[in-house]
Amino acid sequence: MTHLGTGIGWRPEIADAVEAMPGVDWVEVVAENICPDHLPASLTRLRRRGVTVVPHGVSLGLGGAERPDPARLAALAERARLLEAPLVTEHIAFVRAGGALTASPALEAGHLLPVPRTRDALDVLCENVRIAQDALPVPLAVENIAALLAWPGEELTEAQFLYELAERTGVRLLIDVANLYTNQVNRGEDAARALAGLPVEAIAYVHVAGGVLKDGVWHDSHAHPVPEPVLDILTDLASRVRPPGVLLERDDDFPSPAELERELGSVRAAVARGRATAGGDAGTAAGPSGADPAGADRAGAGPAGVDRAGAEPEAAAAEGADPEAEAPDAVRPRAVDGARPAVTAATDRARQRVAVAQASLLSALVAGGPVPEGFDRARIRVQARALAAKRAGIVAKVAPELPRILGDSYRPLFVGYALGRPQGGGYRKDALDFAEHLLLSGRPENARRRNRLRAWWLERSGPAPLPRTPAARVARATRRVLLGG
Repeated sequence: MTHLGTGIGWRPEIADAVEAMPGVDWVEVVAENICPDHLPASLTRLRRRGVTVVPHGVSLGLGGAERPDPARLAALAERARLLEAPLVTEHIAFVRAGGALTASPALEAGHLLPVPRTRDALDVLCENVRIAQDALPVPLAVENIAALLAWPGEELTEAQFLYELAERTGVRLLIDVANLYTNQVNRGEDAARALAGLPVEAIAYVHVAGGVLKDGVWHDSHAHPVPEPVLDILTDLASRVRPPGVLLERDDDFPSPAELERELGSVRAAVARGRATAGGDAGTAAGPSGADPAGADRAGAGPAGVDRAGAEPEAAAAEGADPEAEAPDAVRPRAVDGARPAVTAATDRARQRVAVAQASLLSALVAGGPVPEGFDRARIRVQARALAAKRAGIVAKVAPELPRILGDSYRPLFVGYALGRPQGGGYRKDALDFAEHLLLSGRPENARRRNRLRAWWLERSGPAPLPRTPAARVARATRRVLLGG
């Protein structure tokens, strides 16, 4: 496994600081934020110095019901080759739902959302990971994510879910200790117990980040200093295994270079404390005790070839069941000599069930749909507002004129607009749609601001002729209203 060392997330806003920072062994870059034909000069200089660059994807949606998009996989593979990366990483999450599998409108979350820890979701995720592994030129590692809400009826703990994923696919794990802390605060899941159940030999590297407590909910913001409890979890992990790499993430509200260096120093110190606790040389396979790394969290999981109730597959077959078609993948016959098991009808049925569940949840979060049964309604409201606020922040970066025109009212106006109105067509169109919505409703009330907003909208929406369709007639009518407003 590649030794990475201590790193930091490369972002354009801190590019100069990262280049000048001593002791940075490697950096991670958001894959979707770089263009293969125009690599930022800062990354080029880092690579010439021998600094490893790892592309970190955010849009595959490996935990979604649909199979991974070949075009997105090809783009991630292209970036891996361009950067000569030793591996690529993505998330155990879904980012879109609806569409063909549910015969409903396709919806984008604009965020990483948790998958249900069920057998169905695990079957789907395993197949999606295998598809991605086949398409990528280097090893894949997948990251556990933070969550504000929990799915009802979950069948596995996080540790069991990750252990089986790694066991069934051979995928590596990117363990985010800040996300473990988030889930501890928001979902009552003990981070130490989760660490005890992880397959530590599968860890590719570790993320560390900050967050903020707001209204009793911990938000994994990546825009605040790393808190001590997160560093404590890192120390615990480092006492169990020597992680190949540890990386500090910061995505917004960037501090001074000196403060970033101090945070990186705190990360190094936390790892050093963990190694000292383990006698200076934490294990890399079975943990410090040499026991099964799943520990108590694997109770009931059973070894390969035995189902979770302790029955042998032959016993199930004797009762008339088909162990190949109905049993979880963990008890199906294994692939031999690298061959992959054929996709089964059972997995396709699992995709259908996962698709309906994810579309229902995403509809409640971004389209004003009803809250699915079993979910915490208060947490759904918190998550919906968090998604709308994140969307407002991205639109403000894509169209910075809007916050300047609207002033302090921009964010509350946009959040109010976004709740119940799903995004369509990207963030630039989102900005235009928001401005159009305000103008049609007679806002902002200040005439000067409204005139500036109208001029901005007209300049960017353009006077191009529209085809003669019902939608085009509505668009023409809208333009007439706005021009005459």
